[in-house]
Amino acid sequence: MFLGIDIGTSGSKAVLVDPDGTIVARAERAHGVSTPHPGWVEHDAQAVWWADFLALVGEVIRTDADRAGLRGLAVSGIGPCLLPADERGTPLRPAILYGVDTRATAEIAELNEELGAEAVLRRAGSPLTSQAVGPKLRWLARHEPQVYARMRMLLMASSFLVHRLTGRYVLDHESASQCVPMYDLHRREWASDWAESVAPGLPLPELAWPTEIVGAVTREAAAATGLPAGLPITTGTIDAWAEAASVGVRAPGDAMVMYGTTMFLVQVLTDPRPHPGLWGTCGTWPGTYTLAAGMATSGAVTDWLRRLVGGEFADLVREADAVPAGSRGLILLPYFAGERTPLFDPDARGLLAGLTLGHGRAEIYRAALEGIGYGVRHNLEAMAAAGGSARRLVAVGGGTKGGLWTRIVSDITGLPQQLPAETVGACLGDALLAAEASGVATADWNPVVTTVQPDPAHTAVYDEFYRHYRGLYESTRESAHFLADQQRRAAP
Repeated sequence: MFLGIDIGTSGSKAVLVDPDGTIVARAERAHGVSTPHPGWVEHDAQAVWWADFLALVGEVIRTDADRAGLRGLAVSGIGPCLLPADERGTPLRPAILYGVDTRATAEIAELNEELGAEAVLRRAGSPLTSQAVGPKLRWLARHEPQVYARMRMLLMASSFLVHRLTGRYVLDHESASQCVPMYDLHRREWASDWAESVAPGLPLPELAWPTEIVGAVTREAAAATGLPAGLPITTGTIDAWAEAASVGVRAPGDAMVMYGTTMFLVQVLTDPRPHPGLWGTCGTWPGTYTLAAGMATSGAVTDWLRRLVGGEFADLVREADAVPAGSRGLILLPYFAGERTPLFDPDARGLLAGLTLGHGRAEIYRAALEGIGYGVRHNLEAMAAAGGSARRLVAVGGGTKGGLWTRIVSDITGLPQQLPAETVGACLGDALLAAEASGVATADWNPVVTTVQPDPAHTAVYDEFYRHYRGLYESTRESAHFLADQQRRAAP
């Protein structure tokens, strides 16, 4: 059997899977994030990443037979992150999380000035944004020099666990390609000159592909975890790419749409396609690349609305399903926490346009689902402009339940979406990567069970609404930025 474990932003999951892809055990744990200052978002690697890993292993590996049957383990986690560690892999401070942590804005501007924004995009495949690790490393050196002086390892959630289990200091190519501007996407290696400029003197990890076995559980790790010594460990990767693997998104033209607290898209390519509004990365399998997009909020907006108006999700979905396309003249901009791709505007703000006294919670809830759908279309259009038109969309995540949201997104984009049998997420992708590294075929692990087809009549309605959705952001951006500044000033 194969074990997959994923460390997420607000929780972690594990599955134990047999060689046919059947999940024989699963477990999950909830945790939070630390926000010690405005714009800072952190995890304590020992108290969250390692503690979750130990607990999940204990929950899914319950018998000696389970332990004896293990043939491989892969881990994934949130990323790209910055966990500075010493030469023994001991964390020196809490991990600085991915794009939700926006502390390094000054360093982003500084590096763009030094290296040239266009040069960074060409060489690294992505623009410098809050998602990039490079500016956060420079922030660390500037603001916490005593930590940086002791730093000998750059770890992320997956590589931290791999180091704990095997002693190897290694990072997968996909994660490394998000250490902008320190990785050369075209040469698929560290950009040593820029890396030395950004993080002078820092030893960088070895590079491997997510599907490679990079070590085995040591005796020390076996004693700490209960895993068998000698168990093969694969490199692992960032959670969204493991989630894409879990639903069979691996061929050029395949794309995943992940419906969760945030919306995330990953599309597979054969060659780099840099775009200033997207993240260009290495892929999960050797020789592949991806374009990635992420909305700052999606399910977070619907949950906020549910708590605001009261009721259960099932009731809101049923009521919204009875509202016609266009929400009786409402448009919602879902930028409640700024927006990531393709705007890269942390000061964008949410907006509900068209309200009258005749609108109720059903129309507003449907407008929220539609607003997120317009954001998906915006990102897919950016991918197409980069030369990465999606030929197959696979939907995954908790937001696929109930059917309304996926129907709305297909109607807005005019594209069908395939729904797989299992939507447990990245931990299943991890188990799949571990199985493939051991030579097990996984093509039939998670078959498509249904396809959501767009309704052409609804698509025609949404085409006009989408035009106004795009215009609303442009026409209200100055006001949104003013309000964002006022919110910062009013913050305690």
